[in-house]
Amino acid sequence: MTTPDDHTLLRRAIALAAEAIESGNPPFGSLLAAPDGTVLAEDRNTTLTDRDITAHPELKLARWAARELDAPTAAATTMYTSCEPCSRCAAAVQQAGLRRVVFALSGEQLLTLRPGNGRPPVPQEGPALLEEVRAAMEPYYA
Repeated sequence: MTTPDDHTLLRRAIALAAEAIESGNPPFGSLLAAPDGTVLAEDRNTTLTDRDITAHPELKLARWAARELDAPTAAATTMYTSCEPCSRCAAAVQQAGLRRVVFALSGEQLLTLRPGNGRPPVPQEGPALLEEVRAAMEPYYA
């Protein structure tokens, strides 16, 4: 359940999304906040101006958090974002060890505004060579 304080921080994420549009990028903005609501970092989508398909604000902030925050601080941090993180960004948020994500627009709701991305799905095949890849990876996870 979101609180009035969450809504205040979400409004800032939405303002960052508007700033992204003003700079020629898709409308996504995010910020990281400490438990007391202090904004630790914020960013906006720069996929077009940076010519980088991974320049989502959620991914950039997850990378920042993993690099700049110690584990206890990250575990107390909330990401506020204009739209539900895509699967790539959600995985990065999880790896960064953030406490929670609060978003304004769901991915499903986004699709009602912008159906698809105009590109066909990329076929994926696998798993294959299970024993070989397992032998290569097991030492790391042992």
